[in-house]
Amino acid sequence: MRKNSVKLTRFELEVMEELWKLSRASVREILEVLPARKRPAYTTVQTIIRRLEEKSAVRRVKKIGNAHIYEPTVTRTAAYRRLVTDFLDFFGGSARPLVAHLAETGRLSLDDLRELEGILASADGDSGKGIE
Repeated sequence: MRKNSVKLTRFELEVMEELWKLSRASVREILEVLPARKRPAYTTVQTIIRRLEEKSAVRRVKKIGNAHIYEPTVTRTAAYRRLVTDFLDFFGGSARPLVAHLAETGRLSLDDLRELEGILASADGDSGKGIE
């Protein structure tokens, strides 16, 4: 299975986020933890879970009564790495425009930059690729 290549939509990520928190859950359990103000219909969540299953992002682990219990097969880290990689592809693979925007809008703090420096320093031995 190609766990690192699963591409998820925004709503699929919202559902996955709840499933990662729960570890294992039925469609009903996932539905109940989604925010009440924008909670979709049961059948909508069921459809999303089926799509996630087709993408091999989740799998059925057991059945209790009529309810299937699902668990994630993709880690949160792998899913978000794919999302960030796809996003950076819009910038030609460079993180510079994104980092510049974050700094200009105040969403990147000095503490964030210090942490990034540490990450880059430790990644320097890994062929110099770092975050970009």
